[in-house]
Amino acid sequence: MRQTPTRQLERRLGDWMRARLPFAISELVMFVLKQGWAAIFGGAFLVGIIVSSQIWHSDWPVARYDALLVYALVLQALFLATGMESWREVRVILLFHLTGTAMEIFKVSAGSWAYPGVGVMKLFDVPLFSGFMYAAVGSYMARVIRLFDMTFAPYPPFWQSLLLAVAIYVNFFAHHFIPDIRLVLFAATVMLFARTRIWFAIGARYYWMPLPVAAFFSSFFLWLAENIGTLTQTWLYAGQSSHQAVSFAKMGSWYLLLYVSFVTVSLIFREALSQAPYTPNPKDP
Repeated sequence: MRQTPTRQLERRLGDWMRARLPFAISELVMFVLKQGWAAIFGGAFLVGIIVSSQIWHSDWPVARYDALLVYALVLQALFLATGMESWREVRVILLFHLTGTAMEIFKVSAGSWAYPGVGVMKLFDVPLFSGFMYAAVGSYMARVIRLFDMTFAPYPPFWQSLLLAVAIYVNFFAHHFIPDIRLVLFAATVMLFARTRIWFAIGARYYWMPLPVAAFFSSFFLWLAENIGTLTQTWLYAGQSSHQAVSFAKMGSWYLLLYVSFVTVSLIFREALSQAPYTPNPKDP
């Protein structure tokens, strides 16, 4: 099989580390590096948030929020121009923009959180760069599926996962008016995906992780990113100061939202889903 330049680089780096490190450590290092490469859009966007919070002055002609929007657009154009993202993946990112911005507008109007800074490019008090925060999650998911050659198996009937994602998304809005059913939704994620394994490749070997476990770990890292956002006063939750940590309860929100995100990505990457148990073949050396 013909290997891409990225796969060739991964192979050489993996061989170099395995020759110098214990096998388990070298595989762990490769796993972390590939995860970081998959999350490069989100990482670069967080760097922009941190740097802008330190250098921006209120008397500058361009507001910080508007500069972040331009920065995010430049990042997206760069990723496309260099082939780091494909137009297929941009379709995923666009879906995240639409669903994420709709949630932002509702939540800000409901007083759940706010953007204290000023900016011209705002829609109903929501700066337009905020859509790229959700797009960063979509970018990561699309890239991590591709970079790790992921397969999700055995995957439940797709209509069930779609119904669960819709129920979770609707509950983020509806719980402001009717009882919150997130505990039921937590249980539903485990019941529906308890048997689903995420198969992923590092070098020539395949490994697996239960999907709910992966969602839990991912929600923790998103919680850390949220703390960066509030520490830099990019946004603040109701009643929160910039020096207070984001409530751990937000991890639960991200855990649920990740299922919405995953199902959104799976609309485009249906070939990664397998309803039958999966037995991976060794990759070509």
